[in-house]
Amino acid sequence: MPVVRETYSNRAILHHIAAIIRPNVLSGLWLSAKPFTQLGKGDPFVERRRPSCIKGKNLMSTPSIHSLIQHFDSALRVLNGVGQPARLNPATPVEEQTLSETEQKVSARLMRVNHAGEICAQALYLGQGFTSKDPHVKETMLQAAKEETDHLLWCEARLTELDARKSYLNPLFYTLSFVSGAVSGLLGNRFNLGFVAATEEQVVKHLEEHLKELPVEDERSKAILEQMKLDEDEHRTNALSRGGMDFPTPVKTIMTVVSKLMTRTTYWV
Repeated sequence: MPVVRETYSNRAILHHIAAIIRPNVLSGLWLSAKPFTQLGKGDPFVERRRPSCIKGKNLMSTPSIHSLIQHFDSALRVLNGVGQPARLNPATPVEEQTLSETEQKVSARLMRVNHAGEICAQALYLGQGFTSKDPHVKETMLQAAKEETDHLLWCEARLTELDARKSYLNPLFYTLSFVSGAVSGLLGNRFNLGFVAATEEQVVKHLEEHLKELPVEDERSKAILEQMKLDEDEHRTNALSRGGMDFPTPVKTIMTVVSKLMTRTTYWV
């Protein structure tokens, strides 16, 4: 009698591995954005192993191994600049002007700082969305993250044009920002949104400073930063209008010190 070999999808195999690792708490796993009862439906490999306690149920559960894998994948994409911007790069219609060697270095360093800032913004929003329990707040974070993705890719494209590298510290800043966002998400909507507002306020100030420091001839970089400034200010306004707390001055002062430390470091490293 010939041997019949079943072929299984990667998703089915992932579920099987998860079932082995966490056999007693499968009912609490969130292995996808879809309900677990819908995952692998029709796949015999999954159907035979679906615990009877969750068959036919649409579960709301806690983040799982697969959710963490998704966030790790997002981190790799952000750090490696994978993706396409949803909006036209503001620098596209602006003609490139010849910059001196010194001017090019200044522009490159400033755009490296802004690129690192967008790395932090991505991580912050993803961390906040990861731990927030409010679906409306999650949606707000996701929308802001999409716009920040545009900023990230615009800055990266400009760095390439300036023949400049990204900061070596990006992985460290991503990790720290994700953890900060995750902690913020656990402290409730008012604090979570307030943290967004206070962060964006710092970003707008930095962008205003960079617009003044850029070489006069570097109109392409200016076009990118001008649009980023508008978006960031809108994020701040939206966060406050949704109930975010206005952080006291001492807290904002501490955030300013930390922010300046990051920008001065990435300017060179």
